Amino acid sequence: MNKNIGIQILILFGLGNAKKAPGTVASLVTCLVYIFLYYLNIKAIILLFLLIIISVYSIILIDKHINKFKNKDPKEIVIDEFIGQSIPMLFIYHVAQKDWFIVRLDSEDFFVILIAFLSFRFFDIKKLYPIGIIDKKMKNGIGVVLDDVVAGIYSLILVFLYAKIFDWHGYGF
Repeated sequence: MNKNIGIQILILFGLGNAKKAPGTVASLVTCLVYIFLYYLNIKAIILLFLLIIISVYSIILIDKHINKFKNKDPKEIVIDEFIGQSIPMLFIYHVAQKDWFIVRLDSEDFFVILIAFLSFRFFDIKKLYPIGIIDKKMKNGIGVVLDDVVAGIYSLILVFLYAKIFDWHGYGF
C-alpha cells in the first residue's frame, strides 16, 4: 500500500489536521458516519466485522508510520477516535435498527448519540483508570488504539445503562 494512503487513513483523510480538537472532530464525524450508515440499513454485524478489520489494520499502520510524527501518540492520528467512538455507536445502531422496518431516527435516538459522543470524549480526555495507564505505558499501535477502545467501552456502558433505565427501544429491565 502507498505510504501516503496509510498516513491518510491514520489521520482520517485530513480530520487529524484540524487546528483545534482533532480528536473531537473525528469523534463527531464518526457519529455522523453512523447516522448515514443507519439510513443505508447495513446490518450491524457487518459493521462490527469491518470495525475489527479497521482496528487491526490501524494498529499495523500506526506501528509502521509512528516515526513520521513528532511524538508516540500524535494528535494527528485520529483513527483511534473513530474506533473508540464506534463502540457505543455500534450498540446504538444495533438497538435502533432492530426496532424498525422503515428507517427513521427519533429525538431520543439523537439524545443517546449525544450521550455516546459526550461520554466518549469525556473518558478519552480525562483518561480514567485504566485508560491513563495504557496511554502512558503503551507507546505503540496497540496502546494508541487500546486507550480509545477502553474509553469506548466506558461510553458503551453509559449508553447501555441509559437504555436499561429509560427503556430505550424496549431495552429496559
